[in-house]
Amino acid sequence: MNLAILLASLWVLAATCVAMLPMRYQFLPGSILLALAPVLIGMLGYQFGWMVGLGAFVAFVSMFRNPLLYYARKWTGRETPTLSMDEADL
Repeated sequence: MNLAILLASLWVLAATCVAMLPMRYQFLPGSILLALAPVLIGMLGYQFGWMVGLGAFVAFVSMFRNPLLYYARKWTGRETPTLSMDEADL
């Protein structure tokens, strides 16, 4: 099996496991997965072509849309929504 496909499959399984954790335990592993995703997308795009890379990028943005929107707001200086204790997943 190709290394890029194997690593991408393991990444998907790890992301699924992290998604099942309570919200307060998702930050660190989710941040690591968020940082590793561009490397895996680049590997897939390099080995299988730009269309596969684009598909992986679209899937990544779909999975991480809320954290990406949060950081985009934070980096551009716009207000970031905060959760009250009633809305937080405890």
